[in-house]
This record gives sequence, C-alpha cells and structure tokens, in this order.
Amino acid sequence: MIVRKTILGAALVAGLSATGAQAGGELYPVVQAPEVDMGTIAVAQGWYIRGDLGYSGWIDGGEPRYHYFDSFDDLQSNSVDDTDFSDTFSYGFGMGYQFNNYLRTDLTVDFFNSSVEGESQIDSNCPVGGGSCDLTHDTGFDAISVMANGYVDLGTYAGFTPYVGAGVGSTNIQWDDAKTVTCDDVSCVTTRNPGEESWRFTYALMAGASYDLTNRIKLDVGYRYSDVDGGKMFGYNGTEKDLGASGTDAHDEGFQRHEIRAGIRVTTW
Repeated sequence: MIVRKTILGAALVAGLSATGAQAGGELYPVVQAPEVDMGTIAVAQGWYIRGDLGYSGWIDGGEPRYHYFDSFDDLQSNSVDDTDFSDTFSYGFGMGYQFNNYLRTDLTVDFFNSSVEGESQIDSNCPVGGGSCDLTHDTGFDAISVMANGYVDLGTYAGFTPYVGAGVGSTNIQWDDAKTVTCDDVSCVTTRNPGEESWRFTYALMAGASYDLTNRIKLDVGYRYSDVDGGKMFGYNGTEKDLGASGTDAHDEGFQRHEIRAGIRVTTW
C-alpha cells in the first residue's frame, strides 16, 4: 500500500509539473536561455585602393658634386656644402590586397618636388681665375616614385590597427636647369646648365596606425623614411658643348626623406 501511494504521488507531481510548464509554469516555470547574437566576424581581406598626402620637412643629403673638365682632363671635383632642400608636400595613390588580419601589400605612385640651394668654398683651381672662389647654386627637381610595399598589421584595438612596413622601388628625378654663380676676388660668372633625368633605386620603411571609419574605410596616419640613390644632376650648357669636352657637370649623392603621411584606404571587393 505504501509503495502504491508513493508511485501515485510521484505521478501526480510529474503531471502537475508538466501542466504548470504548459500553462505558464506557476509551480515549476520553465526558464529558457536568452538568445545571444554572435554577430558577423568580418575577415580583413580583399582588394583596396588608397590615396595619401604627405609632408616632408626633413630632407638629408643630396649634396651635389661638381666636375670641371678641360680637354678631357678632370681638373677638379668639388662638393657643394650647406645644401638646403625646401619643405615639400607629396600626394599619391595606389592599389593593394589585404591577405588576412595581419598581412597586406600594395603598389603606390607618389609625386613630390623640392627647390635646392647650396654654396661652397673652392680653395684652388677655381674655374674663374684659377684661384679661390665662392660657388653657389640654385635649382630644384620634380619626382615620381613607384614603390611595391608590404605591411604587417599588429592587431586591432578599439578600431585602431598599428602597423609596420617596408617598400622597394624606383624614383624618377627630373632636375631643373641649374643656375650656378662663381665669384672670385675680381668678378662673378653666372652659368645655367640643363637639368638631367634619371631613375634611382629607392627603399622605404614605414610605421603608423589605421582607424576603422567603417567596415570598408580606414583612416591611415604614419611616418615614412625613404632613401633615394644618387644620379646625374645637370650637364654641360650650350656654350660648354661648343667647347667640346670643356665645362662643368654635376651629380647629386642621393637624399633621404622623412615624411608624415595621412590617407584613406577603401576596400573595394
């Protein structure tokens, strides 16, 4: 009898529990786990385009070396000291590919220019008078830089993604005609020599951070150091060509640029 009552009581409790759960759960309410929206995790990959503006207030090197020739003899080779480059702005664009959250690469084209002034003291064998003299030059250049770059993104934190990168490529330097003034104790002589054009090997190192404006648009701010090889600066002028191998030409020794850059990257597809 006791066993029968126990079984009957257990059945009654089970029935009431089921009924309570179906009717609203007054006795034993059924608690369901809340739905959790896991969201969509976007993989940072795909093609992107970019546009950048830059400012370079620090350009080092680039000191021209003048060569004086007379009848195929190298009379003298002299460096122009105290060469000053003007501050310069640059602009560029490019296209790249984001492989994953950490690796990307792009191909960029940048345009920039600068004016250049310099002066030097020649102690002997001056082209004017043969003794000592002062030499000053005034010129400038236009440049186009084509670079292949690779970057390592270091993780995203509250929308910010720091990165480091490096690039290699070539820079086309087109020098303007150079105005050179050479003065001894008696007189000054002014000459103009035609600027030369050349492609130079260039490498660059970058560091910065991007910020996610949207899931497709990133603001990119960073620093870039670039080193441009030396090359031909200017050649003989018309009068010097008439004299055959006599005259003056010059090479620059390359230069290094320190830039602050800001731009936009847009993922396209």
